[in-house]
Amino acid sequence: MSNTKVVVQSSLGMLWFAGWLFTLGYLHPGFWRGVLGLLLWPYQLGDALAPAG
Repeated sequence: MSNTKVVVQSSLGMLWFAGWLFTLGYLHPGFWRGVLGLLLWPYQLGDALAPAG
């Protein structure tokens, strides 16, 4: 049997969570849009910060 060691890096998850919290504070979405933002916060920020045109 081989010894397999699994290492979990939580820094990416913390960065994702921080980005989601920033999005909630910056865009002030409603409840369901905030829940959806857990997965799509980069898109929501890009959509909000993109120049109109």
